[in-house]
Amino acid sequence: MKKIILSALCALFFAGCNANCPQVADCNCPQPVCENAATDTDNQAKSAEQANDKGVQAMELEQNWDKVFKQSDKVDHKKVTFRNRFGITLAADMYIPKDAAGKKLPAIAVSGPFGAVKEQSSGLYAQTLAERGFVTIAFDPSFTGESGGEPRYMNSPDINTEDFGAAVDFLATHELVNPDAIGILGICGWGGMAINAAAIDTRIKATVASTMYDMSRVTANNYNDALDTAEARQTLRMQMSEQRTIDYKNGTPERAGGVPESLPDQAPQFMKDYHTYYKTPRGYHKRSLNSNEGWNKTAAISLLNTKLLAYANEIVNPVLIIHGADAHSRYFSEGAFEKITGKHVENENATVGNKELMIIPDANHIDLYDNMEKIPFDKIESFYKENLK
Repeated sequence: MKKIILSALCALFFAGCNANCPQVADCNCPQPVCENAATDTDNQAKSAEQANDKGVQAMELEQNWDKVFKQSDKVDHKKVTFRNRFGITLAADMYIPKDAAGKKLPAIAVSGPFGAVKEQSSGLYAQTLAERGFVTIAFDPSFTGESGGEPRYMNSPDINTEDFGAAVDFLATHELVNPDAIGILGICGWGGMAINAAAIDTRIKATVASTMYDMSRVTANNYNDALDTAEARQTLRMQMSEQRTIDYKNGTPERAGGVPESLPDQAPQFMKDYHTYYKTPRGYHKRSLNSNEGWNKTAAISLLNTKLLAYANEIVNPVLIIHGADAHSRYFSEGAFEKITGKHVENENATVGNKELMIIPDANHIDLYDNMEKIPFDKIESFYKENLK
């Protein structure tokens, strides 16, 4: 049982292990090194736009284009910073339509995937939606990327939900934004955070969750709820409690490891998919947790003890949930839709009131990270334009 729980924890934080793949369940993956890693540069400058708040921490942000996607000539881009309710300064890329001057436009805040940075999938979504007429920001969550927060590489369902609220604070007070027309978009693990944010922040008028994970569910129950027992959770609690003592003695949190440099043929397909994104030029980024040493081992503590979707059934404003039909994680979106609406569905589109589940044929989990032929941007655009007025 101990080995099973260990492998589950490593899989959650992309250490290259999975309970369904004993061949990679020893969790002794070497620290990954990517041949295509971008080198550090000295060409950094202060953020072009610091939020109008004395509590915002001054930051040195990368001003060169260091995204894994090509820069668009249809929008303007700049770095911005803002502070969340816990006093943590967040860094974001802001994308503005070329014809935005003098207007009050609808706006969207984007984050995710879980363990990624704004230079990856969230930035691609934000830039694409800006091309379609929205003011957008893609932000690094607290403790990750260029955002503040200590210790590094931690997560919190409370603080990371608050990060979306802080993004709304920033957008609602921006001169180019209609404060009554703000939406959010969460990818992968931040899809669950986005739904949680929509349940608490009534300023969020429309929410999209793309290829979502319910991180509290998978932490507590493992994949497909395979270890949904009190005994399994107690073993995991004991392991993380022991790790806290180890970290305190060492003076620094131990990292769980990101996606490993190579995987055996017996690795589950979804781990191979993650590898093709995070460990190749397609998606590798030097600040991405998944591309490098991963989260801290104790990062799952709060997720184990918190249910992200507890009040999802009380969301009043529209929600669009998108997932690939072939994704290993599809059941998270179906479960979230059922929680929100009370309607059970499997591998099919469904609409209940202003809540919608859209299943993309022939798409896996990471197809909705960056595959422009699979991500339904036309649908996302129409959803936001209909609900952000």
